[in-house]
Amino acid sequence: MLRLIFSLAILGMVAACSGGSGGGGLGQGGNNNNNNGWQQGVFLDWSTFYQRCTTTLDQNNFLRSYSNDTYLWYDEIVDRDPGLYNDPLVYFDLLKTNALSPSGQPKDKFHFTYDTDEWEQLTQSGTQAGYGIQWALLSNTPPRDLRIAYTEPDSPATNLPQPLARGARILEIDGVDINDNTQAGVDVLNAGIYPNDGEQHTFTVQDAGATGTRTVTMTAAVITSAPVQNTQVISTPTGQVGYMTFNDHIATAEQALIDAVDQLNAHDNGAGIDDLVLDLRYNGGGYSDIANELAYMIAGPVPTAGMTFSESQFNDKHPVTDPVTGAPLEPTPFYTTAIGAPFNGTAGQPLPALNLPRVFVLTGFGTASASELIINGLRGVGVEVIQIGATTRGKPYGFYPTDNCGTTYFTIQLRAVNALGFGDYTDGFSPENTTGIMGVSVPGCSVADDFTKQLGDVTEDRLAAALQYRDTQTCPTASGVALGEPGEAGLTVDEREPIVPKSPWHSNAIYRDQ
Repeated sequence: MLRLIFSLAILGMVAACSGGSGGGGLGQGGNNNNNNGWQQGVFLDWSTFYQRCTTTLDQNNFLRSYSNDTYLWYDEIVDRDPGLYNDPLVYFDLLKTNALSPSGQPKDKFHFTYDTDEWEQLTQSGTQAGYGIQWALLSNTPPRDLRIAYTEPDSPATNLPQPLARGARILEIDGVDINDNTQAGVDVLNAGIYPNDGEQHTFTVQDAGATGTRTVTMTAAVITSAPVQNTQVISTPTGQVGYMTFNDHIATAEQALIDAVDQLNAHDNGAGIDDLVLDLRYNGGGYSDIANELAYMIAGPVPTAGMTFSESQFNDKHPVTDPVTGAPLEPTPFYTTAIGAPFNGTAGQPLPALNLPRVFVLTGFGTASASELIINGLRGVGVEVIQIGATTRGKPYGFYPTDNCGTTYFTIQLRAVNALGFGDYTDGFSPENTTGIMGVSVPGCSVADDFTKQLGDVTEDRLAAALQYRDTQTCPTASGVALGEPGEAGLTVDEREPIVPKSPWHSNAIYRDQ
């Protein structure tokens, strides 16, 4: 089953053999005539090498041919001899463009791999090992600032006698100070942040608003993500405002979003809501079909009837057909019914609709891909999007994650445009009063993330700003983060915008300051 998703697309190619041979990166010796059959600029069909797992050379040749055929910027890849590399992962890292976006950021920020078993577990069931904590790493070199962005229900983090919650700051892990800069210390810190199932680690934490600290011990478990949380209706003097936190476009989000919209529509004996605040600040993307369904449920049937939600554009080798599926390229309409398998809704079930002419979207640097697709798709059919928060990640691109020999590879294969033919937001979307370098300007307010309040709290800065803008069309003083790719030193504490770890392309490991 082929199901394109933005940032998390899945290509149902199950691994038929073991993973790559590993063993390091660049090999010894080698030249253009090393008897491995490589000729610069000459490519065999990638199917020749697909799932031939006994040699690293075959795996590298698959990656080389597949990239040359399907990569959006294939003509910007330097053609390197695959026989010179002992590790397919190292070779794959080189099969991308080195060009920059107009703002000076890397044009391709989303080139990565995943262990296939882990990837399928994460995207299909929403499970992964951990404590049920979404970390927010505000600074990953001393002085470090590691916070809890949110927690999952019924998880090690929330099943404590005193549950952990958003805003808690980590001061020590297994007795190692968060600012320890030795290699041994950094290894301990990272091991505690990213545990394997069954591992036990001890944390010294300072809860949001507390002056003292406490120590908690948690055992990592397989956590099931709740992609939709905090659905509620906020009563204001000027109307009823719905709110929901939407954290992940995974397969299990389909029914959760339908239930959330049903809940909002049922408010006040069926009177429903007047506006919606959709919190996407930590949503790094996922299935584009989920984004499509949610966009329809926000807008309803009138503005979306007969309209395009998104249209995929591949490289110039494939102007009329999808190079992976072979299907003709056609615009994707707004879906009006649930898809069902592999999602968890009932196939053919009519989708409920809020029928709103506008939506307030809370965003941050972790807002990417399918989340941006919602913004762009709605803007394409005239639904007003008001952005509160910070510049989004900037990913108008998609891919078919492709398994080969136990590793799933993600190489950008297409760009998406909306009903107006627009898809040029490589530098993200930015609230219109953002200071510094901006992406595509959107009406709204630049507001920093507020870790002193829980998500859904009407006094949390971003939600409060949305409610203020709704009533007065004014913003608080701009405080969100301007466009910028965090380097290894991470974001500074003052910027208060987390590097979100859930998305595979966001590195939030703690680094040594060298």
